[in-house]
Amino acid sequence: MSQNLTDKPARDQMDYDVVIVGAGPAGLAAAIRLKQLAMDNGAEISVVVVEKGSEPGAHILSGAVIDPVGINQLIPDWKEKGAPITTQVKDDRFLFLGTSMAIRLPNWMMPPLMNNHGNYIVSLGEVVKWLAGEAEALGVEIYPGFAAAELLYDETGGVVGVATGDMGVAKDGSLKSTFTRGLELRGKYTLLGEGARGHLSKQAIARFDLSQGREPQKFGIGIKEIWEVAADKHQPGLVQHSFGWPLDNTTGGGSFLYHYGERLVAAGFVVHLNYTNPYLSPFDEFQRFKTHPGIRSVFEGGKRIAYGARAITEGGYQSVPKLTFPGGALLGCAAGFVNVPRIKGSHNAILSGMLAAEHTFTALQQGRAHDELAAYEEAWRTSPIGQDLWRVRNAKPLWSKLGTFIGIAIGGFDMWCNTFGFSLFGTMKHGKADFATLKTLAQSSPIDYPRPDGKISFDKPSSVYLSNTNHEEDQPVHLQLKDASIPIGRNLPLYGEPARLYCPAGVYEVVYANSETKSDPRFVINAQNCVHCKTCDIKDPAQNINWVTPEGAGGPNYIGM
Repeated sequence: MSQNLTDKPARDQMDYDVVIVGAGPAGLAAAIRLKQLAMDNGAEISVVVVEKGSEPGAHILSGAVIDPVGINQLIPDWKEKGAPITTQVKDDRFLFLGTSMAIRLPNWMMPPLMNNHGNYIVSLGEVVKWLAGEAEALGVEIYPGFAAAELLYDETGGVVGVATGDMGVAKDGSLKSTFTRGLELRGKYTLLGEGARGHLSKQAIARFDLSQGREPQKFGIGIKEIWEVAADKHQPGLVQHSFGWPLDNTTGGGSFLYHYGERLVAAGFVVHLNYTNPYLSPFDEFQRFKTHPGIRSVFEGGKRIAYGARAITEGGYQSVPKLTFPGGALLGCAAGFVNVPRIKGSHNAILSGMLAAEHTFTALQQGRAHDELAAYEEAWRTSPIGQDLWRVRNAKPLWSKLGTFIGIAIGGFDMWCNTFGFSLFGTMKHGKADFATLKTLAQSSPIDYPRPDGKISFDKPSSVYLSNTNHEEDQPVHLQLKDASIPIGRNLPLYGEPARLYCPAGVYEVVYANSETKSDPRFVINAQNCVHCKTCDIKDPAQNINWVTPEGAGGPNYIGM
């Protein structure tokens, strides 16, 4: 028997020195570093990490080729401790794809920072699981399956912790017999390491106006599959990046193929979310990419074993918001520390977690609480993170303004210049936010995507199945429309309702009473399919979709991503 909303009991409260949201590289690095500092200084610090995935790594999706600079500093003996970081890069290739040809670019043309030798191909999800074990061994409490749904504030407006979401709320908002109240996790400082477009990070950025004076954050959508390929196709240590076909010159993006492990290939495709054509489907561009004559042979005779998608921050140096606010700070991809040309962010995520931990520890030792960690904000631009992002700050805006062919060439020249400490372009601006870049249907050309063959290319339902995505169906929809009339009343006539296409999981549909006459259209949200990529929250042209946390443990359950 359901209860009324007003019957909710008070939340239980748990108090810590530091509350960390997100058991990703940034959050776990912060937790580990705090405990290391406490041990080194004979101090006692209580640290909790809350993670919405069913376990650490369940919601982690990345290429990933990692620069070990972060893990080297955090855990210098990671090799001896058996970290799942074993496949070192042996061959680094860059390709330009035409419709039927592939041209390899000579490595000597690439700026030195693009060199992947010395880096490692990994499953970042497996690395995160290992980091979680290291954190727990140091005394960090990790609560997987608990979605941090709400920031908690004191009477002055500062952040004092988070509340996890209630469990057992029905779709109509009533309380089911299984209802369990969320927890209040209160801390002297709260660190947000939720990844790109984090739910609480978005709230903090808006509430404390952290983007004031910064360029708009830019994003891409990254779609990834893991393949088990034939033995004669596998080249352990091969890293291959490409750009060009199937994307046109005005649409930014590219692909990667990473060979690692036992006959495994991580295949990925990134589309920059400032694309203009509302007919474009990032998912279908990825499927089309795999059919290229120079690419498909890798997959022939192989088996696709995993699928997922995630938004990526791409704004870089000039889009990083202010990192600190009263009572807390932003870490990792929540802050936008991805190096776009290198397609790497985990090293900066780890470094930012460590940097934030060091300034948080100092504040705690000084007896402070709930104030602003201003020294962290002041430190990052002169740190290795800032130096890493500074050298590539113009690559993204040059690509966006000049198109793929000229933009990449000029961007590469600018990165060479920055190697020697100068740039002809200064620091460029990004311009429009990604949601504002779509042209109308009348201004755009339709794209005819081929039907998937079920061998190399696939459809969305079979792909989502491989992501092991699951949500409790009888719960409030976590994809909220601010105005329910906009999808059909505005987005459909102007843009063909692009949510149908930019979502890589088939969450959004326009259903007609009569499909032939296109009469009585209805907007349908299949929230149970959501892989938590956040693309809808970013790209919707009316900014009408608000992604909020579903019940804890809901969403994908990635294995080895």
